[in-house]
Amino acid sequence: MILVGATTENPSFEVNAPLLSRAKVVVLKPLSQENLRTIIDRALADPRRGLGTESIECSEATRDLVAAQAGGDARQALATLEAAAAIAQPDPQGRKSIDSKTIEEALQRRALLYDKAGDQHYEVVSAFIKSMRGSDPDAAVYWMARMLEAGEDPLFVARRMVIFAAEDIGNADPNALRVAMAATDAVRFVGMPEGHLPLTQAALYLAVAPKSNTAVTTYAAAKADVEKHGALPVPLHLRNPSSALGRSMDFGKEYKYPHNYQGHFVVEDYLPQELKDPHYYQPSNSGRERDIAERLATLRKQKKSGR
Repeated sequence: MILVGATTENPSFEVNAPLLSRAKVVVLKPLSQENLRTIIDRALADPRRGLGTESIECSEATRDLVAAQAGGDARQALATLEAAAAIAQPDPQGRKSIDSKTIEEALQRRALLYDKAGDQHYEVVSAFIKSMRGSDPDAAVYWMARMLEAGEDPLFVARRMVIFAAEDIGNADPNALRVAMAATDAVRFVGMPEGHLPLTQAALYLAVAPKSNTAVTTYAAAKADVEKHGALPVPLHLRNPSSALGRSMDFGKEYKYPHNYQGHFVVEDYLPQELKDPHYYQPSNSGRERDIAERLATLRKQKKSGR
């Protein structure tokens, strides 16, 4: 049996793996500008299946504009031509002239190539995140505009920025997370279209902010020990002596309250002995985290010498 199918979705996501492994996938790519021009020229000249009987005048520049605005989609180009021909008013001799203004009117706010459930969704979102990570505010706002103008939920964009602020900036600029959260609240409060303003402000801030991914690396290191050692018992001195039974079992005994010591710091063990004092957090030398790195180095040195 031979099965032939076509989909606008990514088959890696939408076709079941056993079937996909036995299939040959042919990727259909957008048409080139040259291909689109050929189709446009034929449509204007063909009297049977095109607009050849309507005496339409359409300059080379206008045809190039239609091709450029089609996004590699022949259907979009033909639909634009058809709409423009319907809009254009004939002169006394019955001739119609299609110019750039007619094309713009036909296009109106045509749907951008952005399927919120398909490849374009993931590709544009990926480009948005990578542009902020790469500290390019212009590219970040361009990709954000692509999403918003295509009808993406602005709160989806805001959520991505909140995640980004913690994942890619972190303590290099702790204010970044506040900015992202403020933009999220602002969008909820004012709605769209004005909501694009706080989103743009946030995207610009995040793109230019110093970067650090220590929230990712630190959690990954701690998670690895959790998976390796399992649920290690909490040391007795860290347990809460909230009951008589707990106190009888030495819960909280010999716990040192840091605020009772100079500098609000005292050498103490806060991890199970099996972990051998790991240093999960390795601050970067970027932005505010440079100061954090210096303070943490001092604390760790005091802790080591205190033992």
